[in-house]
Amino acid sequence: MNFDLTTLNQEQIKPVLDTEGAVLVTAGAGSGKTRLLTHRIAYLIKEKGVKPYNILAITFTNKAANEMRERLDKMVESASSLWVFTFHALCVRILRKFIAGLGQGYNSNFSIYGESEKEHCIKRILKNMELEEDIVKEVISSISDAKNQGLSPDEYKKANSWRNHIDVIAKAYFEYEKELRKSNSLDYDDLLNKAYYLLRTNDEAREYYQDKFHYIHVDEFQDTNTVQYNIVRILAVKHGNVFVVGDEDQSIYGWRGANYANIFDFERDFKCKSYKLEQNYRSTKKILALANKIIKNNKERKDKTLWTQNADGSGVIYYDARSDGDEADFVIKAINSLSNTGRYKLSDFAVLMRINALSRSFEERLISYGVPHKIYGGFKFYDRKEVKDLLAYLKILGNPNDVEAIARIINFPKRGIGEGTVKQLINYSAVTGQSLFEVIYSIETNPDLPNGVIKKVLPFSNVLQCMKKAKSTGASLYELTRYIIKLIGLKEYYSEDTEENETRKANVRELVNSIQQFEQSNPSAGLDEYLQQISLYSDLDEMDDTNE
Repeated sequence: MNFDLTTLNQEQIKPVLDTEGAVLVTAGAGSGKTRLLTHRIAYLIKEKGVKPYNILAITFTNKAANEMRERLDKMVESASSLWVFTFHALCVRILRKFIAGLGQGYNSNFSIYGESEKEHCIKRILKNMELEEDIVKEVISSISDAKNQGLSPDEYKKANSWRNHIDVIAKAYFEYEKELRKSNSLDYDDLLNKAYYLLRTNDEAREYYQDKFHYIHVDEFQDTNTVQYNIVRILAVKHGNVFVVGDEDQSIYGWRGANYANIFDFERDFKCKSYKLEQNYRSTKKILALANKIIKNNKERKDKTLWTQNADGSGVIYYDARSDGDEADFVIKAINSLSNTGRYKLSDFAVLMRINALSRSFEERLISYGVPHKIYGGFKFYDRKEVKDLLAYLKILGNPNDVEAIARIINFPKRGIGEGTVKQLINYSAVTGQSLFEVIYSIETNPDLPNGVIKKVLPFSNVLQCMKKAKSTGASLYELTRYIIKLIGLKEYYSEDTEENETRKANVRELVNSIQQFEQSNPSAGLDEYLQQISLYSDLDEMDDTNE
């Protein structure tokens, strides 16, 4: 096993050896946070005799969690029993085990709504409210804001009584919560809030995890929001061994609720010991000189100065553009100028931007200047329509109450089932007290429905019956997926010889391959575990974190 403290510098060794009580490490960019965390966990196991089962490590992306697991696998035995999760994955684990303790009608096979499912659900709610204005985005962001603050629809309405549309927002929020419960589904904000509420109110769940986690580690602590911080506080009550690593100078997620002040609150609440990591392994001296000059202007920060033993490097050029077009012109002219020297190829250059939408002006200028280029980004794999459609079939197998999954594929492939028919089914479900799945599954035994509706929905009902029967045979997830593709005639649906169909078929094949790989890597896991993994992929996982 590869575990060697001599690979750490003196700044890193001190907090690794300080294992008891609360510890805060303010770590500048590129200072080796992942190395610090993995060595500390390995030290606890190998030198202090702590059982891996009693250690929790929380990161912010699945990629970071996977990297940490891979490193720990090489350093200690029994690393598989370590809990190394994102906050959302941690909360899912807690809820899968104890969600019945919420007393809100949920059960452990709940679905997790991503942004698209959330949007579809809210659009349907607003359409039923017969609104003239399109306020979908405002409602979605308001509901997320309310949940991040832990406010109910009535509480949010009272706190925001001065706002336009607040009555509509509060009503939509109330109806959305009803839909989630009926569908046995949670959205991303719920994962945190429901877990926090459970830990606050359910003695069994709280005491179970307080007993379990003797040592808690949190990476990127500046990106925690209030709920996440409170979850850590509850979990740490019994043993008090909390190790957090963060840097308020790198806090950039305030727009989604991150609160860098949690670093200062942690010092106050836990009376912690503090350490600094200031040596940078990633950047050149000139880059760090500029970075230090800029971040010293931050008003609320813990004083630190990054330094490096790396080379001086090239100077940093700053350009104050008048517009997005002017910015693109400057960048592309600089690329052309450097490539014309003969020292660089076009493939040596990359243009990074915060969001995909900003690529337009660059794409236009690259084309007008005749510069060959590739655009990376666009839809993430699991956000592509054909992938989400097929996953919706699997979601119904895992959670038949998932209304959004049913609504998504009731007419995919096309079966002549329109919105009016779907609305009739949903209304019938509400009147009879049956779930939407139950109504469709036994459509022939629901005589109160019009014959036209029964005739349209019957083929989909037959698909659901065949899927359920196939699952009962004990078929593997890979086998089930291939069966569903054949059952719904997906190959025939994409049979027209077009580039778009070829791309869609390639994406379906890639999804099937990913399911096969998942089963090979996780032989004891099943449908629920696979869907959970897919649901917890976040936007942050698209970022290319550098190794530290």
